[in-house]
Amino acid sequence: MTENMWGFKEDMGYRAGADLTGFDVEAIDGRIGKVDKHSEEVGAAYLVVDTGVWIFGRHVLLPAGTISSIDLGESTIYLSRTKDDIEHAPAFDKDKHLGDEEFHRQLTGYYGAPHS
Repeated sequence: MTENMWGFKEDMGYRAGADLTGFDVEAIDGRIGKVDKHSEEVGAAYLVVDTGVWIFGRHVLLPAGTISSIDLGESTIYLSRTKDDIEHAPAFDKDKHLGDEEFHRQLTGYYGAPHS
């Protein structure tokens, strides 16, 4: 089931209105970058992560459902996905894909249901 893929889970440590810009982002197996932009829009919550040199300066769009926890004190977001999962996700173009429902469907299919 994928209905929660684009929403923050209640138990992940997110507080509505929190500014996540600049937070470090950690995959299961290591750091992937920093939050460049985020949205808490109901049904369309996401992170845009600047991966820096890790995958050649690429930005990735991550549905909020890929987050396992957020440490507001340490400014770190932990994902329930591996670096390989993120590296092989559909290519994201921040000038074209923000708010693009078809791209959101592609990511929902790629990431599937949130991992617990």
